[in-house]
Amino acid sequence: MAARKTSSFWYYISKAIFWVAGWKLNGVVPPNIKKSMMIAAPHTSNWDFIFARAAFFLMDVDVKLTIKKEWTTTPILGGLVRSLGGIAVDRSKNNSLVDGMIQLFKERDELVIMITPEGTRAYQPRWRKGFYHAAEGAGVPILLGFLDYKKKEAGVGPAVYPSGDYEADLEKIKAFYRTKSGRFPEKGVR
Repeated sequence: MAARKTSSFWYYISKAIFWVAGWKLNGVVPPNIKKSMMIAAPHTSNWDFIFARAAFFLMDVDVKLTIKKEWTTTPILGGLVRSLGGIAVDRSKNNSLVDGMIQLFKERDELVIMITPEGTRAYQPRWRKGFYHAAEGAGVPILLGFLDYKKKEAGVGPAVYPSGDYEADLEKIKAFYRTKSGRFPEKGVR
């Protein structure tokens, strides 16, 4: 049996969060998928991070989040951010975040990078395309992580393998998320 990736501390904190809030898991990362771009949607509230992060600790998935380098280097806050999955990105250099993510995938045997393609908690009809180009460039699937506040469920839906037809693939992805209710449904995927 493999060792847990999640520390006991974060596992039990996450278990308590789900128990107190009445949430449950529905769907996990398929064990045969070692690298993936994870979408977190619909993103309508600051609470999304807490429930999503707790869900991945419970699933024992070492999800990483790209975050400004400054958030990972401070003495006290940096350790916390890294323990929650933060991977430093230096935005002061003129570099491509997509290329940076592709490089991260090349350097590791296992990696799940979670992003919110809406880029905001407000309703956003046009998603940022970086997640798609990073997944396509790295040759990894896009996993559909979700929070459904109506059902109080968190989990992972199907894998979408980039076909090169962004619009067609995006329609499949959004069709899945239209069945999920964010904390503020009016800001969700339409």
